[in-house]
Amino acid sequence: MLKNGPLATWGWGPVLRQRFGYVTPDDWYEATVFGLITETTSWLDVGCGRDVFPFNRLTAKLLAERCRLLVGVDPSSNIDENILVHERAKCMLEEYQSTRQFDLVTMRMVAEHICDPRNAVVALARLTRRGGIVAVYTVHKWSPASIVAAITPLPVHVLAQRLLWQSAARDIFPTAYRLNTRANLLYHFSRAGFTEFSFSYLDDCRSFARWKVMSHMELMAWKTFKSMRLSYPERCILALYRKA
Repeated sequence: MLKNGPLATWGWGPVLRQRFGYVTPDDWYEATVFGLITETTSWLDVGCGRDVFPFNRLTAKLLAERCRLLVGVDPSSNIDENILVHERAKCMLEEYQSTRQFDLVTMRMVAEHICDPRNAVVALARLTRRGGIVAVYTVHKWSPASIVAAITPLPVHVLAQRLLWQSAARDIFPTAYRLNTRANLLYHFSRAGFTEFSFSYLDDCRSFARWKVMSHMELMAWKTFKSMRLSYPERCILALYRKA
């Protein structure tokens, strides 16, 4: 209800997804973060850019007001436009220095851009309090879109994302895919003193979400895979790690 409003006001997209019983990866991620934030939570959002939840600003605003502290870290100048964070740090995660440790660290579509996973996760360990949680929401390395992105130059990514999702060029960055499998994540997080307590693959049926007929066909394909008990090829990862 927070995201789409009253049922009578829903557009064809949410109505179609509900008809198929499909929940988007963004919805899963946002609901997970919603359940982790209380009035005492100190929250670090890594790679936040202009928005905490780009497609759910109402919930993002509610959580920014609910938590005790929300700090955004991002080397991009996009962070200057983020009006929800209480503090901004325009730098790489590894460069961010603070005497604080955070209860919750979120990484929304950031892991695929990390070139040095070891140093990034060491920085997360430094910034997360004991018992604190790091939430990683990212694309799966072996999804078709990720494979195509890995073997094509950045200008092709820009064109493709502009066509499929109307993404602005300033929101598209080079990818590395060095922290985008369960094995990679578990290896680096366990070495840094974290334990995995939740891991999910989230089926991603949003490639053609701009077009009603093609979106319907995509959801039909998803339903077919599900009925055959097969994994849908396009997937995201949502993983939670607790600092021991």
